[in-house]
Amino acid sequence: MNVSEVSHFTLLGLFHSRPLQLLLFGLVVACYAASLLGNLLIVLTVQVNLHLLQSPMYFFLANLSLIDMALGSVAAPKMLSDLLSQGSAISYGGCMAQIFFLHFLGGSEMFLLTVMAYDRYVAICHPLSYAEIMWRQRCRGLLAACWCGGFLHSATQLVLVIRLPFCGPTQLDNFYCDVPQVVRLACTDTYMVEILMVSNSGLISLVCFLVLLGSYGVILMTLRGRFGDGSGGKALSTCSSHLTVVSLLFVPCVFVYFRPFSSSHMDKMASVFYTIITPVLNPVIYTLRNREVKEAMKRVRHKLWFLGWM
Repeated sequence: MNVSEVSHFTLLGLFHSRPLQLLLFGLVVACYAASLLGNLLIVLTVQVNLHLLQSPMYFFLANLSLIDMALGSVAAPKMLSDLLSQGSAISYGGCMAQIFFLHFLGGSEMFLLTVMAYDRYVAICHPLSYAEIMWRQRCRGLLAACWCGGFLHSATQLVLVIRLPFCGPTQLDNFYCDVPQVVRLACTDTYMVEILMVSNSGLISLVCFLVLLGSYGVILMTLRGRFGDGSGGKALSTCSSHLTVVSLLFVPCVFVYFRPFSSSHMDKMASVFYTIITPVLNPVIYTLRNREVKEAMKRVRHKLWFLGWM
């Protein structure tokens, strides 16, 4: 069994200029705070509104927000600490923990978005059978399957990495630990590991993305005949929000994990997008395009404001 001789890694980050680091610190603080507050508001809104909580779509949306809050917390706190203190070291254990939780939460979110697409497919294409198909226990089972799938995906990635020997160099060309950058530092031939990584992360991202596109393609074909009477407008708005979120998550992941042999500055930008930006945009996209959620949020804010004055 290979034992690592490296106790820590050095994160090179995004910028070396101090003014740019301070500017990035402010931007990341704003994004992280917005992510936590926005997603927490969605969770609270769904939990305190029985009508929303009983709807499979909003049940899944609340769980998506929980994942986004956790996913945004994998890399952002360490990144903020490094930007403020100009530190860049991360322990071997901390690095492996980042890899595990990044892929556990990211994989779970991919599977959950696929389930949400299935939920919309059933609701739009088979409305008469929707309540029978998407009953409460089945929704919980689908959610549990998403978490289990994310765990298996992450465990596989972690096993690939911890079996590798590391003896230097220790510089990771990113602001957090991820499999492609860590694998390149191994003191052995990593060709097969990178092939397995493409088969795992790359193919999961690509296949789920293609399945989602196919599902929404069928939905759009079904809605095409309803545009004349206006009944398809709300469903189209909901599906367009879902498809936007799907694209924001899957396109950067496919870009990074389906081409692990290459390394470019665009990889860092893609990493920033799906670890920092996407958790912020998800609640914005869903609330801006969903009148029901916006109205429920207003009621929650009024309740919180009223309690604050009591």
